[in-house]
Amino acid sequence: MFTEERYQLIKDLLQEQNIVKMQDIVQVTGSSESTIRRDLSALEEKGVLIRVHGGAKRGYKLQTEPEMEIKSNLNMDEKRLIAKRAADFIENDDVLFLDAGSTTYEMIPFLQGKKITVVTNGVPHASLLADLRIPTILLGGKIKLETKAIIGSTCLGQLEGYRFNKVFLGMNGIDSEFGFTTPDIEEAAIKAKAVEHGARKYVLADSSKFGVVSFAKVADLADCDVISVGLDERKRKRLEQETTYWEAKV
Repeated sequence: MFTEERYQLIKDLLQEQNIVKMQDIVQVTGSSESTIRRDLSALEEKGVLIRVHGGAKRGYKLQTEPEMEIKSNLNMDEKRLIAKRAADFIENDDVLFLDAGSTTYEMIPFLQGKKITVVTNGVPHASLLADLRIPTILLGGKIKLETKAIIGSTCLGQLEGYRFNKVFLGMNGIDSEFGFTTPDIEEAAIKAKAVEHGARKYVLADSSKFGVVSFAKVADLADCDVISVGLDERKRKRLEQETTYWEAKV
């Protein structure tokens, strides 16, 4: 087995179990203990894992927040497929919360013509919704310059008085151990409040968000359905053990 293949198998095992014994890795890869020790050392240097007595445990680096313009240009094909699938869940007379994420932004063209009301904390979202003549409530508060999301106590206070048929959220990290996470504490608070006040909650996430951990927790995986596309079978089955997963069709 090639080195990169062993590395990927070790990463997959750690995603599933968080802690893996040396003997289990030896058995799965068919390699010697000395080879696996070298692999673990190399992966530890890369920050993938932390070596422990008799094996390894998963390591992670906290994800930072890219600016909205950068996020909007990443994984665009996946995001549009996910957004279209998410819009399929919307019914006439729904009141929605649309989070200030780049994938939720891609939902907006698919909302045109629906008899709905949208509440959002995304400044670009509100602008496009208004252009498409979709009834919209833009929450007030402080604008986060990097993402153009509205955050803070004023926004949170407004959300306290609202209830939603459906909530659609973007997320920076989705992990079986740490749940849904995002880098900013104040954005996490807004997302968490929307989850609390929604009858149905959906997290829209492209494949790059899985196995990623950010600073602030929003919710457990069981609290929201997940809509994505192109997950490998191992990740999909693991996710389906934790929550409801919806595949966006290519």
